[in-house]
Amino acid sequence: MLHYAVVFLVIALVAALFGFGGIAAGAVGIAKILFFVFVIMAIVTFVMGLMKRG
Repeated sequence: MLHYAVVFLVIALVAALFGFGGIAAGAVGIAKILFFVFVIMAIVTFVMGLMKRG
């Protein structure tokens, strides 16, 4: 699960680089979506890690 979170982070960063840099205006929406997907996956991964330990 952590692997997928890292992959989504990299994809979101690349999309944000293109979108916010003005290279492709359409990528801004994709970058925002991927950012929120990464945040949700990071939270889920953190909670799952706490459940395994406790």
